[in-house]
Amino acid sequence: MAFALAGCSAAENGASSTADSAGSGPVPAAPQQGSGKSGAEKVTPPQAGATDRKLSRSARLELTATKVTDVVAQARGIAQGAGGYTGQESTGDESATLSLAVPADKLDGVLDQLSHLGTALVKRELNTQDVTEQVVDVEARLATQRASVERIRALLARATSVSEIASVESELTSREATLESLEQQRNSLAGSVAMATVAMTVRSVAAPPPPGEDHSGFFGGLAGGWHAFLVFGGGLLTVLGAIAPFLLFLAPLGWLAWWLHRRRRVVPAPEPGEG
Repeated sequence: MAFALAGCSAAENGASSTADSAGSGPVPAAPQQGSGKSGAEKVTPPQAGATDRKLSRSARLELTATKVTDVVAQARGIAQGAGGYTGQESTGDESATLSLAVPADKLDGVLDQLSHLGTALVKRELNTQDVTEQVVDVEARLATQRASVERIRALLARATSVSEIASVESELTSREATLESLEQQRNSLAGSVAMATVAMTVRSVAAPPPPGEDHSGFFGGLAGGWHAFLVFGGGLLTVLGAIAPFLLFLAPLGWLAWWLHRRRRVVPAPEPGEG
């Protein structure tokens, strides 16, 4: 059993080496009929045609807006309308960053809609990465690893002693972990091909001032005079409001002083010769 397990491992290493080089080199020719077979059957990776390329697309947008939260809400609506969703998001009053995921075949239309949001488009970048070779390589590894797991399971079914069972189970656990890792890589690549990501940044800018009004002519002068009168009246009321407390305090004292002064004037002076 140990010899069979070692032989299986050696054969799988050879098959893995073949799969590793599949992405960059030519595919080995199929063996001729009647030729001897190796210990492990080699898996020929699928070849992508010229029109079946796997492309991973992503984009980056930078916008300015007078109200950041409104633009963020509109961007979320555009992504959802295209069948996508919003990933990470950080929104404040002055700026916001968010990540959108949309179907790859709708990316161009979504970018056109997003570019018209806010007050101005600062930057627009589009990146495309060809991951065809990675997809082919991972698929070949998966086929090889699945076959190896099945062979180890067959060995486990034939194991008779405790030591053989423990050895085969350890090898099976290791190969199943490798298989799971390859499946995650395959799913990640498939997701990057099916869905495109848009990294979006929105920054706040001040609203433009309203257009100036024409203040020439009679009505312009009348409006200017009325405005000046209102300013003068407002200033006068402000001054009166400021001195009112002092007037309330000083007015009784002033009235008392005036009354004493007037009384002193009405007292008759003594006639000459009296006394």
